[in-house]
Formats: sequence, structure tokens, C-alpha cells
Amino acid sequence: MSEQTKTISLVMRIPAGRISLDVMKEACQIAEEYNLEIYLTTQQNLRLNNVPEHAVESIKAKIIPYGITFKAKGLFPLPRVCVGAPHCKMAKIDTARLSEKIMRHFADRSGIKEKLKIAIGACTLGCSGSRSTDIAIEATGTGLNVYAGGKDGVAPRAGIRIKKDITETEAIQVIETLFDFHQKKTSTRQRLYKLLNDPEFPYKKV
Repeated sequence: MSEQTKTISLVMRIPAGRISLDVMKEACQIAEEYNLEIYLTTQQNLRLNNVPEHAVESIKAKIIPYGITFKAKGLFPLPRVCVGAPHCKMAKIDTARLSEKIMRHFADRSGIKEKLKIAIGACTLGCSGSRSTDIAIEATGTGLNVYAGGKDGVAPRAGIRIKKDITETEAIQVIETLFDFHQKKTSTRQRLYKLLNDPEFPYKKV
């Protein structure tokens, strides 16, 4: 296979799974121009498959002006969210707004190790896979619960609840503490559940 025909995938990070019409139009035009496949990922991102290597920078240059970033090592993870209020009658919170608040808080964080994920649930039903995610926020009628150490895959496990009925500000502080702990304790990518029994783990099950 020649250098010109080698292909890769580009993953566009889509905050809270919401993609603007302008970005959708641009992505469709790019897909038509380069004969690409568009795949919606389980992390609520948009993946362009079969991208010719020689076209990568050109494609990025067309998307970045819309405020979209591309998946890369070291970036703080976008939370996976359920649809939230006002679109679901069970929802206690606007998950898109909380996701944006979290991303603003951690906007300057870099060097994040892979495998650490965040999920937000507008209630306790877990539509965003919250209990099977490394760090999860679930809304109740009296505040936010935070879970740690969940994982999916071939050996799924539910996270443990480490905070109950706290505020958004407090939940963000918990996320920061967990990320700092993960960064301190790991030299490579690692799921949070492997650190739950560490003597220095900052929280207890509640």
C-alpha cells in the first residue's frame, strides 16, 4: 500500500454529545469530499474513518474553527452524559450544563493518563453508564452522589459511592482530588478501580 493511500481515524470530541448544525454540515462535506465513514462512538464523539494521512491536517483545519478539539493523548476527558433536563422527565439536572462547568474548571489540565473516564447521570437510573465508569456523578432529589472505580468491558464492576448529596462545586473538587491521586499513583494508563484499595485512596465508601 502506498503512502498516499494509508488511512487513519480522527475522533472529534463532542461536548455532552451535542453537535451543532454547522459542525454536522462541515463533517458531512468533509466525508463526501474524502469518501469517509462517520461513526458515532459510545463516548458520544464523532469519528471519521478512512481518513487519508495526507488529508489529516487539512481536515482538522476545517473543523477546529468551530471550537471542536480532536481526541489526543493527555487531554482531560469529556464526560459521557445522559440527555438530562429539560429533555427527560426523570432528570434532576441539566447534564450538558454540568459537563460544560466541569470542562471549564479543568480547561488547563494536560498530561492526563488514558483510561480515566467520567460520566454524569441526571438521575440514578444510569442511562449514561455512570456506575460502570471510573468517576461518576448522579443527581438525586437532594444533591449529587459521586461514585468511583466503576468499569465496563469483559469484567464489568459497579463503582462505590464516595460522596452523597453534595453540591456541584463539591463534586468538581472530588473529581480534582481523584485525578490528582490517579496522576500521583500511576506511571501509565490505569483504571481507577485498581486504586480503590490503596491505603492513601482519599475517600471511603458511604
